[in-house]
Amino acid sequence: MKLASAASGLMAALSLSTSLAARAADDYAIDPAHTSVVFKSNHGGFASSYGMFDEVSGKFTIDPKSIESSKFELTIKVDSIDTGDAKRDGHLKSPDFFNAKQFPTITFKSTSVAKHEGGLKVVGDLTLHGVTKPVTLMLTGGKVGEFPPGVARTGYDTSIAIKRSDFGMDKMIPAVGDEVGVLISFEGTKP
Repeated sequence: MKLASAASGLMAALSLSTSLAARAADDYAIDPAHTSVVFKSNHGGFASSYGMFDEVSGKFTIDPKSIESSKFELTIKVDSIDTGDAKRDGHLKSPDFFNAKQFPTITFKSTSVAKHEGGLKVVGDLTLHGVTKPVTLMLTGGKVGEFPPGVARTGYDTSIAIKRSDFGMDKMIPAVGDEVGVLISFEGTKP
């Protein structure tokens, strides 16, 4: 009886510790009002042109006890591209560039997460223009707090450079640069 009681107590303790460990990870939903994806490309060797995407969504999980279990997912709506010029936006949405009708979203899904100085190293798959390639995001930030009071929040910044020709977007090179710089800043709140 005592052995069965001890085994039962041990099982209950293990169940409780597993339950607590499962809750150690924090799930966040992307806060679109505090998220920006800005890009730049060279225009004919003269200067850089800038644009952004107005609609970004996603979610991420941060597990401080097991950072490699953390996950990130971002989705960008291509049709939300905004360069400040409607004619240029229309051209960028066309088959010459993003082909927004055929490829309506750009997505990123992490495949591994590790700590690095000042933040996280996130490796994942970027799908753009129907092509998926691995990229590495070096995230800085990660401050956790309540803002406004009662809303748990965290956020990160990163930047990457990609070659659009690697994703099958090779029209008008070099008049429009092949290398595109991308700045990403996002905040998440706990749902």
